[in-house]
Amino acid sequence: MLVGAMLWLVLMSISLHAFAQVAGTVTQLSGPMMAKKADGKVKILSLKSEVEAGDTLVTEKNTYALVKFIDNSEITLKPSTTFVVEQFAYQADQPDGDRASFNLVKGGLRSLSGLLGKRNKERFEMKTPVATIGIRGTYFTAEYVSAGGYATPGSSLPKTGSPAGSTLAPGLYTSVSNGQIVVSNPGGTLDIAAGQFGFTPNIRQPPVLLPVDPGIKFTPPPVFSAPPSSSGSAAGGSKPAAIDCVVR
Repeated sequence: MLVGAMLWLVLMSISLHAFAQVAGTVTQLSGPMMAKKADGKVKILSLKSEVEAGDTLVTEKNTYALVKFIDNSEITLKPSTTFVVEQFAYQADQPDGDRASFNLVKGGLRSLSGLLGKRNKERFEMKTPVATIGIRGTYFTAEYVSAGGYATPGSSLPKTGSPAGSTLAPGLYTSVSNGQIVVSNPGGTLDIAAGQFGFTPNIRQPPVLLPVDPGIKFTPPPVFSAPPSSSGSAAGGSKPAAIDCVVR
């Protein structure tokens, strides 16, 4: 009986380890960020910390964080963002196993596609409270503005022509720098190409194109990677890595 119980514990340990697959690594960080693990523990992340499938990443109000995934894709999180790595599976020699499923619960990010998105773009999805984003080989930004709005100097409300300095209406804002995304919800589906801006007010109304940039800010520190369209090379970070801490 004792031997059987010990064997069961070993098998469970192996199973949990297999589930907690490393998805990527924190390569740039400007402040505090934590990961809520699948088992309920909370881990304070630093430069070079691993991010696993099942992690919920939470950035503080002044923190930008860049996570580079094992397929060389990148996601940069804005301050005050909650982002879930629901699933991430990639092996260079096993394309049939590709899977990338994310959930932007609140806040904003920019996403640069990697090898998974190039060979299996239909297996990438990014959920938000009002719509799901798919890719067509892409560099895009997304921001979910919750009830109460988002003050953005120089911006205007969608379709209202409000004066500069007004508050953005709640909903999902998207923009594309390269490639194309598709935004869909029960209300409809919209393709958004490079240079275009989209807005999805809620889960019942379809996404629409905006005539102008709504003014969502995305200004990470200069040491973060530059956009692909930039002519300059990306600078590397100079911060020393801190020691990971698990909060029980």
